[in-house]
Amino acid sequence: MAECSSCSSCASAANLAQMGLDIGKYDYVVALAGNPNTGKSSVFNAITGLKQHTGNWPGKTVTRAEGGYKFNDRRYKLVDLPGTYSLLSTAEDEEIARNFILFGRPDCTIVVADATCLERNLNLTLQVLEISDHVVLCVNLMDEAKRKGFKIDLRALSRDLGVPAVGTVARTSEGLHSLLGIVEQVVTGQLNTKPHQVLRDGAFQHAVSELVPLIEESVPGLPNPRWVAMRLLDGDLRVQQALVNGELADIAQRQYEPVQRVPLTVALEGAQ
Repeated sequence: MAECSSCSSCASAANLAQMGLDIGKYDYVVALAGNPNTGKSSVFNAITGLKQHTGNWPGKTVTRAEGGYKFNDRRYKLVDLPGTYSLLSTAEDEEIARNFILFGRPDCTIVVADATCLERNLNLTLQVLEISDHVVLCVNLMDEAKRKGFKIDLRALSRDLGVPAVGTVARTSEGLHSLLGIVEQVVTGQLNTKPHQVLRDGAFQHAVSELVPLIEESVPGLPNPRWVAMRLLDGDLRVQQALVNGELADIAQRQYEPVQRVPLTVALEGAQ
């Protein structure tokens, strides 16, 4: 989150604070998402080293890990989201990951995928791409893939997804410097991403286009109303309830409240 006086920065900072995240000492916030058993925690540990804190998400029993790192004189806060196979369920960990990417609007989301079973991992990647443009795919366990005789064409993968794909071996830190360099380019706008989104049939797209302005009118300032429209059409009861009971409106409103008025539900220990 770039430190400036723009309303958008203040809005995102306010909502991140509602999620228990203090970003006052950092220039950018980066989320780390991925399926379980992809080496996501290894990526997190290798990047942050000992500059880590753990705690629970506000009002939840799901553990959150967050840490900091510095790259080219810029300060980053890295938030390790719960490991999940999907963002579309009502499971607590999936909802936390989804809400952080959608409403917290981190400056970049790194999606960690297992190079040995890439196809299965791309389901989550495509779901994240429906929510955010600022995404980098970290194809981890490249050494295991090589050992099994798999060849990963990262350039073709980047082209097909519309976002950068970087190969890594977190256990040995191989590729992590390149990963952080790409993240820097994304958050500073040096690299413009054009994410691939799953094409739906014409009737569905037409319905989405009709719903979006209605949602925008009902909930002004809601991040990514297109995604909300798609979830409504897919019959997502949790999103329907949040729209009806005003939860989505409350979240949108918090985006415009001054940061100092937002209570920190979870205190961060120490300083990074």
